[in-house]
Amino acid sequence: MSDLSHPIFARLYPRLDAGCARAGGDAHRAELLAGASGRVLEVGAGYGANFPHYPPEVTEVVALEPEPRLRAKADHAAGRAPVPVTVRPGVAEDLDVDDASFDVAVASLVLCSVRDPIRALAELRRVLRPGGELRYYEHIRGDEPGKARFQRYADVVWPFLAAGCHVSRPTPDWIAGSGFTVRAERRFDFPAGRGNPASPHVLGVAVRD
Repeated sequence: MSDLSHPIFARLYPRLDAGCARAGGDAHRAELLAGASGRVLEVGAGYGANFPHYPPEVTEVVALEPEPRLRAKADHAAGRAPVPVTVRPGVAEDLDVDDASFDVAVASLVLCSVRDPIRALAELRRVLRPGGELRYYEHIRGDEPGKARFQRYADVVWPFLAAGCHVSRPTPDWIAGSGFTVRAERRFDFPAGRGNPASPHVLGVAVRD
């Protein structure tokens, strides 16, 4: 299945994300992509918020987005990107691209919402060349026991409100156990606040073994 329709979320998300961008999200996206080069696969590209941050060393971006309304916005954003970007339908768990055909894979606020994150990581590893980079910026389970417990309770309803997003996934552990070597990783709360179950984030780079 290459299309996953979430019409209400698709209308609201670009507006909500614009507020996050002004609060520091744009800086996180720039940090995520700094130093990337060569051919890039981005999964769950959304409305194309990462596109302005790709450095000139990137020769091509293939951006996959299963939600049709967000994909249309991403296609429009691709025309303004500083590097060549092609937007296609597609889901992270079943990538219709060749083995070892990309230098970099980008997962940005998407592993929290895919239906099978372990399979998605296996697919991302498959399409990366040996030594290729996985760059990730994700919602994750918090380190504090109280926060993690709050997130587990929130995940009873949160996915229904946020197009399948789960806030309590141990994504860094899954990345480290999926044939990647973590080269750099930073964990932080954004935006900070006890009442926000989606505040724990990770930003990192892992290399395909």
